[in-house]
Amino acid sequence: MGSEALVRLQVDSCLRTLSASRDPGEIVHVLRTLMRNLEDGEFTRLHYTHTIQVLVSAHCFGGLCDDEEIKKLWCEMFLRGPPDQTLLLLLDTISSTGESAALERCMSVLEKFLSAGRLQVLLWSRCEVGGACSDSPQLRETIIGHLAALPSITCNHLHTDTPDAFLPQQYYPLLAASMLDSLEKTCCALRAGQDCSLGFVAQVLGKVCIQGYSSPIFETLAPRLSSLTRVDPLWQRVTQRLLEKVPERCTECVITGLIPAAVSRLMGNLVVTNKKAQFVLTHKLLLQQYQHTTALLKSVLGYLALDSERRTLLKQVLRSVCQVWCNSSAVKHTSVEQQLYVSKALLLCVALLSHSEIQELRQEMFQCMLGGVQCRLDSSIERIRRMGMIVGECLSHKLDTSGSQLKFQYEADEETRELKSLMESPSVEDEDDEQQWPDTSTSLQPESKVEGSAGQSVPSEAGRGSDSELDSDDDLTPYDMSADQEKKKSAPPRYVRDCLEALMSSDDAERVELSLQQAEALFRKNVKATQEVSVQFSKVLLHLEDRYSTPHFHTLRQNAMVALTVTDVVDYWTTEFYSLNYSLRQRMDILEVLTLSAQELSEPIINKHAGAQPISAVTALEQCDDITHWRQIVEKRIQSKTRRISKGGTQSVKAVPNRYAPVAGFFFFPLLRSYDRPQVTFDLLGSDHLVLGRLLHTLGLLMHLAINAPVASQMGRALLDFVWTVRFHTDQMVRRGVVFAVCGVFLSMPGENLLTELGDDLMETRAWLADVAENDCDADCRSLAVQSLILLDKNLKTQLSPLFQTKLCLN
Repeated sequence: MGSEALVRLQVDSCLRTLSASRDPGEIVHVLRTLMRNLEDGEFTRLHYTHTIQVLVSAHCFGGLCDDEEIKKLWCEMFLRGPPDQTLLLLLDTISSTGESAALERCMSVLEKFLSAGRLQVLLWSRCEVGGACSDSPQLRETIIGHLAALPSITCNHLHTDTPDAFLPQQYYPLLAASMLDSLEKTCCALRAGQDCSLGFVAQVLGKVCIQGYSSPIFETLAPRLSSLTRVDPLWQRVTQRLLEKVPERCTECVITGLIPAAVSRLMGNLVVTNKKAQFVLTHKLLLQQYQHTTALLKSVLGYLALDSERRTLLKQVLRSVCQVWCNSSAVKHTSVEQQLYVSKALLLCVALLSHSEIQELRQEMFQCMLGGVQCRLDSSIERIRRMGMIVGECLSHKLDTSGSQLKFQYEADEETRELKSLMESPSVEDEDDEQQWPDTSTSLQPESKVEGSAGQSVPSEAGRGSDSELDSDDDLTPYDMSADQEKKKSAPPRYVRDCLEALMSSDDAERVELSLQQAEALFRKNVKATQEVSVQFSKVLLHLEDRYSTPHFHTLRQNAMVALTVTDVVDYWTTEFYSLNYSLRQRMDILEVLTLSAQELSEPIINKHAGAQPISAVTALEQCDDITHWRQIVEKRIQSKTRRISKGGTQSVKAVPNRYAPVAGFFFFPLLRSYDRPQVTFDLLGSDHLVLGRLLHTLGLLMHLAINAPVASQMGRALLDFVWTVRFHTDQMVRRGVVFAVCGVFLSMPGENLLTELGDDLMETRAWLADVAENDCDADCRSLAVQSLILLDKNLKTQLSPLFQTKLCLN
């Protein structure tokens, strides 16, 4: 009889004894016999799995669990056998066994399995040449899956009873440490002249990363590998080989988790030899994704710049980024955050180029600068315009040699300082690690003491004693000048016509300032006199320029225009808005004045007049994308329509008369009159989309202020017809205005009128809003669309509920 048959007979006898015997001595003898067979390769290959299955399920251990020798031998059968078979059996048993003593024993031995370093044994057994030759592809994939998903397998079955050792925050660092141990043994084996394979470890690493656990793995791996590869070329070779063996579908997850680190030492020229890695590093991380940090951008581009073979890819990246940055369609259809990300990538690429490379790419960079700056200056979003200015300045500084460079005026903020700092980064030749980029944020140095010529600190004047008490004036009592006022050369105007004359013809800065300061009060005090010259005064104020840098000029001028409007000249403003020979700034001023005037008129008549309450003191062109005020209006209205049972009953809001409701149509309908008639100097539906966006916001606010007005339904219908023609506009500001106008309609129109007058269009409008809320590239558009959907659903629910209740009663 052969040895294989003898082993099989001996194992069968032992397993029958384990299944039937209750004698502790006999069980100990059988376990020792099986322990001796662990040294036999044939036993571990053919009979080990079946043996530990019997050990797990054998009932004899339930009554003998207090016997220490049996417990010790039972655990050693799991901890000294093949680790791959043990791991598979324990995990399968845990995932398929209910609460029982067998489950507790498996959990206990799995914890000991992990703490005893059996993961290291398992990984190293697959690194040795020939260690995994007999594995089938299915078995290999099963082992990798169980290694990578051990926390998920155990937690899904054990829930809150899961031991801490099985949780991701403890297991994955342990797995990473086991990988490091296998890599270290691989280095030792290579120095001894032995061959090793890193395919299995690479597959486990890729599987863990693609399941979303790259962070805990690389928090342990990256610092250690970075330190070891700094001094040992063999570690560099082993690490690079490990990354080369990562499956292609896992490459992106592994690379993203590894960066930022010492990428050049860890990856070598992987980006040159591996097409998937090249696509991820040169295209996907830079142009398709934008959620990554600036540190990752610096690491990726610095890695490309560190080697002569990879610098070709850096120039290729610059060309691709330039094409995207100067693409007007990308500016219109991508979010501001993604445009900022691409701008950072562009500036970092340029900062890493040498002088000769800049000259080689000069034409591409020049075209990028001209096209990109132009299409961003055309945007109605201030942040995009400022971004174009900064990048244009930086590119012109790099390209220009004759001394003429682009220079813009803009307000500096944290974002502008960050963009400029990217050009100040040192060349990669000065650094050995890509992650060692200096902190470019400036810090204020404490003021040093003033030193005299001898190097001694000089005391301040306040602490220095006077050499001559006779010259001191300290004993003289100073005059109280706190109530003194500067004497004016000109007297403030007392009549409306005097004020008008001063603004039209005076060259005296003081007189102009006094006239502006008194204009609003004179208009409100002398209504009849104001009405006689209201149109002429409106023309003067509309064309008035700040020639003398008058303090608060824009606020004074705006308040005067609002006072005129609420007195007499609404028709003048709405007519002049579409007239020839006005600048965009003047048309924006008209819309702002109409908005503020409508807001003042909408105040309840019972309240004593306190003047216009401006939405913003000065609304410059750069602030046109600020919709915070309107969002607050929308959210406040949603809150008022929401029923909260826990807060008890709410008092009904009483409608009160105001001065805006009777004249709302005079503000609103003329602005819809000529929008589709392009003129030589004004094309609302064409190039002047900045004014179109502001017009839509103005109409939406006029609609909201007309709530409970008799004309509200007609205004809502007309506004929806208007915005429907521009709802797919390419400019983000216009789309924001469209969604806000729709929101204003839902806020202001009575619920019953929404169904009767807009019933045919409501479902189409709802579908369009849902599409905007899901797919629009602008975050503000998505937010407003969600709020509009909430309002529409609440209105429909309020109106349809009584109908359903009536139908149920009839049935």
